[in-house]
Amino acid sequence: MSFKKKDNQTYYNPIRRAVLKHQMIQPGDKVAIGMSGGKDSTSLLYFLDMISKQKRLGFEFEIVPITLAMGFDMDIAPLQEFMAGLGYELDVVPTNIAQVVFDIREERSPCSLCAKLRRGILYKRAKEVGCTKVALGHHLDDAIETYFMNFLFHGQIASFDPLSYLSKTDITLIRPLLYVEEKQIIQFVQREELPVIFNPCPVDKKTKREEVKQLVSGLAQRYPDIREKFIMGMEQGTAENFWTKSLTSIE
Repeated sequence: MSFKKKDNQTYYNPIRRAVLKHQMIQPGDKVAIGMSGGKDSTSLLYFLDMISKQKRLGFEFEIVPITLAMGFDMDIAPLQEFMAGLGYELDVVPTNIAQVVFDIREERSPCSLCAKLRRGILYKRAKEVGCTKVALGHHLDDAIETYFMNFLFHGQIASFDPLSYLSKTDITLIRPLLYVEEKQIIQFVQREELPVIFNPCPVDKKTKREEVKQLVSGLAQRYPDIREKFIMGMEQGTAENFWTKSLTSIE
């Protein structure tokens, strides 16, 4: 793969900043990466692999790529070949998630259940192979979209955290791509011709998140620095000016 000087500024420095600032990875960590076959997780593995091999964090850590066979008809051979080229064997975990969500439960809004099942199986497998952390490919745009989804649909001012310890599974969830924009990932994947596996899910691109993605895209056209402002707000913002519940009732 080719390396351009600006890749440090665009990809590696933001990832290194996220990892070190939020203490996502420690020396000797064994990190599972949830591989969906999409552009984000594939890019994440490539970047973390380069960072680990070049010791850009100042120490070594181990990577274990894991993918879940969802029960759809998917050809993951290109992903397996890509993994092998980097020196990894893709751990494929068989599941019946598609059958449970669409055939047995017949969910009208299947994404929540699907995500819950996927997370449970991924975390369980990570523990079985000796991993203490699971890295997901959520990028900056994902964080902004989650913020707006929480606000619009749940009345909450929040997004997901860079690092979360899950006490029930004893797994720490990390998001190293948090300061990288989606468009930058798309450009990298196209430039390097990374394998992207077609998602056969019948509700792909037909969710509320897709609607919010279009909303954020429209806002970014009008306010080009919205992503930088979001990072500033999440890192520096406080709850000092939030309305709080009164301790006394109004008669």
